[in-house]
Amino acid sequence: MRPKKTKTTARRGMTWSGVCKLAMQLPGVETGTSYGTPSLHVRKKLLARLKEDGETIAIRVGFDDRDVLLQLDPEAFYLTDHYRNYSAMLVRLKHVKLGMLEKLFEQAWRLQAPKSLVAKLRP
Repeated sequence: MRPKKTKTTARRGMTWSGVCKLAMQLPGVETGTSYGTPSLHVRKKLLARLKEDGETIAIRVGFDDRDVLLQLDPEAFYLTDHYRNYSAMLVRLKHVKLGMLEKLFEQAWRLQAPKSLVAKLRP
């Protein structure tokens, strides 16, 4: 699921249904609910969930990567105090670049997926 460098990877804006299509390309990803909102899981471990506003997702991300992304694109990525101590961040779907979101989902998936599934993704 490595994005090719095309005009579409530089495109900004995504919907929840687009996020689901993107994430479902990864092995073992399933839809569900979390805190009463739609979510994506791998083997019952949370990858991301749609926030109550319907325009933002909370997604798993390592702390180091999160710090870089927050500085790289503050229009798309942000935190609230609630997420500060969790390995997650918030993404504004209207502002995120498609290519960046693809990479972010693969990273989230690698953080949560069992090794047996990660091995299936490797070439």
